[in-house]
Amino acid sequence: MVDVGLDAYRFSISWSRLIPNGRGPINPKGLEYYNNLINELITHGIQPHVTLHNFDLPQALEDEYGGWVSPKIIEDFKAYAEVCFREFGDRVLHWSTINEANVFALGGYDLGFLPPQRCSPPFGTRNCSKGNSSIEPYLVVHHCLLAHASAASLYKNNYKDKQHGFVGISIYMFRFVPFTESKEDAKAVERAYEFLVNWVLHPLVFGEYPNLMKKNVGSKMPIFSDDESSLVKGSADFVGIIHYQNWHIKDDPYSFMMETRDLGADMGAKAIMIHENVTTPESLQMVIEYLKQVYGNPPTYVYENGLPMKRNSWLQDEPRVEYMHAYIGAVLDALRNGSNVKGYFSWSFLDVFELLDGYDSSYGLFYVDFDDPNLKRYSKFSAQWFSNFLKGERKGKGKGKGKGKGKVAHSNGVLELNNNQTTFPSSSYSSYINF
Repeated sequence: MVDVGLDAYRFSISWSRLIPNGRGPINPKGLEYYNNLINELITHGIQPHVTLHNFDLPQALEDEYGGWVSPKIIEDFKAYAEVCFREFGDRVLHWSTINEANVFALGGYDLGFLPPQRCSPPFGTRNCSKGNSSIEPYLVVHHCLLAHASAASLYKNNYKDKQHGFVGISIYMFRFVPFTESKEDAKAVERAYEFLVNWVLHPLVFGEYPNLMKKNVGSKMPIFSDDESSLVKGSADFVGIIHYQNWHIKDDPYSFMMETRDLGADMGAKAIMIHENVTTPESLQMVIEYLKQVYGNPPTYVYENGLPMKRNSWLQDEPRVEYMHAYIGAVLDALRNGSNVKGYFSWSFLDVFELLDGYDSSYGLFYVDFDDPNLKRYSKFSAQWFSNFLKGERKGKGKGKGKGKGKVAHSNGVLELNNNQTTFPSSSYSSYINF
């Protein structure tokens, strides 16, 4: 990271590694691991951006009460967050509580293809051994929001005055496109945003779920008490955006007639993924500006965005450079249009184990030789180009709209721009760009 010139690094803390039983004794080796990592980052001028929950729950809590389907998780998460604030908060300024709460609930508790693989017929994509697709996704997001808000309140009351940090939450931001030009599909797109995006964002700003969701979901929809509504409303110092894909949305009126419905049926629409490797940088600009237009322009970080390629030792990843160039340009366009976007992280710094693909696909700027006992790293073309930019060498493709000095870091990375800077060389690439 230092050789490349990164200024920031985003990583997750594993609750299971730090507190193996979910509550109680801290694992000293886990504490040592994260202290060493954070200290090394700080020593080399690299900002840590930390996520507290990223699809990883101590098994003991899953076994004891079902994990996120139970309100008991709220206090346990709050206690875990306090351990992190207390132990690491003197060096960590940016905390993201829950990663992708919307996808976590859908994939883990409706369709069942993500941990903890809960679902119920006929909705799951696999034969889940337990779960209820009709109810559990709503419960999980409800508990995620209350857990986030409880941790954020704890930080504000007990730590912020001394540590001066920020507590936010991350959401998977889709861009939805009507499947046809019909009015029915256009209305279905509106419902898709309400159910899959505003589901998380609306309570953070207004303290309640979107009215359309409450109407369609009915008695299955959890309700915030007055105190809970006040707790959740305004609880996020920033919003982290994860964005990769566009989806076609097709109206599905017949789903409303189903006796048993999951979230997709309550939404009355079907989502069809557009090929994930299609480059549509305007989509990232649109989802950033959506936060400005609909939710008051909160501070925003693009916490994940990147191009998957087939994993191999081929290091000339020109498509990734083209992709990063286009998407970073889209972020800069959103910035110029007034969005309160603070930074951009590219996924990912190294080739890593991917949640869906394992080691089959590669997002990294660095190739990792997993057959080498020392796991040797090799820089790809994208890493070299990124480093050249950080060192002020304007090499490679890009139309360059102006002069400007930038520093960049990585997400798993940052490019820093002065707020008064209105133009930027379009040949810049980073994992984390801090505006």
